[in-house]
Amino acid sequence: MRIVGITGGLASGKSLVLHQFMNLGAYTIDCDVLSREAVIPCSKAWWEIVHFFGTDILRNDLVIDRKKLRDIVFNDAQKRKVLERIIHPEVKRKCNERIDALKKLKLAPDALVVIDVPLLIETGAHEEFDAVIVVHVSEETQIQRLMERDGIPRDEAKKMIALQLPLEEKLRFADFVISNEGTREETENQVRALFATLSSYQST
Repeated sequence: MRIVGITGGLASGKSLVLHQFMNLGAYTIDCDVLSREAVIPCSKAWWEIVHFFGTDILRNDLVIDRKKLRDIVFNDAQKRKVLERIIHPEVKRKCNERIDALKKLKLAPDALVVIDVPLLIETGAHEEFDAVIVVHVSEETQIQRLMERDGIPRDEAKKMIALQLPLEEKLRFADFVISNEGTREETENQVRALFATLSSYQST
C-alpha cells in the first residue's frame, strides 16, 4: 500500500480533501481526531497536560477545554512547545497503530492510505511518507475563512496563521499540490484525478 501525507495551513481545507479521498476509497487517518483521543480524561497525555497547565483548563466533565488551552499557548512559545512535546508522541503512536492494523489486513498493492497531519513539514514527519500533498490557498483566503470559522478578528487570525510554516514554504516539500481556492467541485475534481494517479503505482 502507498502511504501519503496531506498537510496545509489553518483553514486551507485539509478536512474537505481528506473526506473526498475517503469517499473515493482511500483509507484515511485524521491526526486532529487522534490528538483529541490522546487527551481524553485520565489518559497519559491528559495527566501531563493537567500537571503542567493546572486544573483551570478543565471543564466540569474533566475534558480539557481546548479554547482555554489554545489561549494559554497562543502567546507563549515555551508553553506551546511543552504542549507539543506531550501530544505529538501520543498522536504518532496512535497513527502508527492504525497503519500497523491496515498492514495486517494485507491490502491490495494499489491501496492508498492518506493521513492528514497539520504539522507534517514542521515536525519533519514528511520524510516518513511515500508522497506529500499540500492543500494550498492564499494567505488572504486563510484569514477570511479562519475569521468566519472561529468568529475571531482579523489580527488574531493572522497571528494564528503566523504560528505555522507559511504555505508558500510548504510547497517546496510537496510532491502534489491541490488548490482549494476555487469551488468545492473544482477541489473535488483535483482530488479525483490525484487519487487515480496515486493508485496507479505501488509504494517503493
